[in-house]
Amino acid sequence: MARPSRRPRSLTAGRAFLLALAIAASAAAQTPTPAQSVDRAGLAARVREEFLRSWRGYREYAWGHDELKPVSRAPKDWNTSTLLMTAVDALDTMLLMGLSREAEETKAYILANLKFDRDMSVQNFEITIRILGGLLSSYEMTGDAGLLRLAEDLGNRLLPVFDSPTGMPYRYVNLRTGKTSGALSNPAEIGTLILEFGTLSRLTKRDVFRDEALNALTALYHRRNETGLVGDQIDVETGQWKSLSSHIGGGIDSYYEYLAKCDHLFHESRCGVMWRESVAAVNRYLADERPDGLWYGEADMKTGRRTATTYGALQAFFPAVLAFTGDLERARRLQDSGRRMWSSNGVEPDTFDYAAMRVVDPGYPLRPEIIESAYYLYHYTGESQYLEMGRDFFEDLQRYCRTDVGYTVLESVVTKKKGDLMPSFFLAETLKYLYLLFAPEALDFDRVVFNTEGHPLKLEP
Repeated sequence: MARPSRRPRSLTAGRAFLLALAIAASAAAQTPTPAQSVDRAGLAARVREEFLRSWRGYREYAWGHDELKPVSRAPKDWNTSTLLMTAVDALDTMLLMGLSREAEETKAYILANLKFDRDMSVQNFEITIRILGGLLSSYEMTGDAGLLRLAEDLGNRLLPVFDSPTGMPYRYVNLRTGKTSGALSNPAEIGTLILEFGTLSRLTKRDVFRDEALNALTALYHRRNETGLVGDQIDVETGQWKSLSSHIGGGIDSYYEYLAKCDHLFHESRCGVMWRESVAAVNRYLADERPDGLWYGEADMKTGRRTATTYGALQAFFPAVLAFTGDLERARRLQDSGRRMWSSNGVEPDTFDYAAMRVVDPGYPLRPEIIESAYYLYHYTGESQYLEMGRDFFEDLQRYCRTDVGYTVLESVVTKKKGDLMPSFFLAETLKYLYLLFAPEALDFDRVVFNTEGHPLKLEP
């Protein structure tokens, strides 16, 4: 389905921020429209400054490591050796914000220090969306061949995950030996690879990456139940479902996202068919019309019977995908529900019982999904309510999650007790989507597709 563009955009990253600032100067001389009633330029500048402050905190206390613990001012690595996760994840955000000096320094450090010949087992899904996706996006934005060489080296080391009897990937692989583990997986980890591996194929002219990821995606799809639903746990060696719980939350979420985006990024009609069949089942069995609006809950994949009325921060990606695929009516209504969930405690919880209107899992790991959906809905509608949402989300983040050297997760949105971690996706996604919401001229939305970590990948010609 055709997706209308709000306006043509073809600016360089360096000029984009200056243009965003110019909006404020010209707005006073114009008759205000609803979208102009929000100070986009001022908000964009504030988000950019918060990114810089957080980056400098990482740079001072965790440089050369995966992530920052901003309360204790200490580094955190995922494995025995660092993969420079925050640096790789944040690089394209710097480029979009026009932070040329920081981006050049970061890129040079990555090229000099990031090595994948390491005897350690990594989670394929997380490394693909954060590291591989970040390298590919930054390569497309800079043209630096060193970034593509790193991406291809990593892709080669991840390929053994597909050597299962079903073609669906194992969860873990040793980057040096290729030894795999983790046969018990889920649709998200199986189906959230095609954008990155497909882009790597296009850029390296090696079909093996796309073929393996697409084969895994279709192998999972063909194991859906007669209802059209998938469960949230499957054995990649036997192909047997180990959990029948179906929903759009963690463990399944980005499987649906990548079905829709694969079709758009690669003009892959098979993905389009799989998306349309899948979303029809999701809307039939998981959508839950309540007196207060539209929600999406949980159901048994075999019967479609409702099993839980839970929604949460991860499910909040779905309005973006609905808008992206042309279903603005559902997208608007579901985003309204997500905003109510956020407003009930000042920050959204990881899990929320929408029937009882109570928190189930009170943590908030600085997730970006509800902000991502506001960005998509503003792109497609131009309505100021989505700018206002973004402004409110941003100010709540500042109120409850800001520390002296960055931002941190909340252990509870009820008590507002802080944890001690700034995940790499806070810089890769949360602040990026806030910035793009207020300064959409920084990126031509209609010429890219975002991976699930917020890395924009160019459309295939």
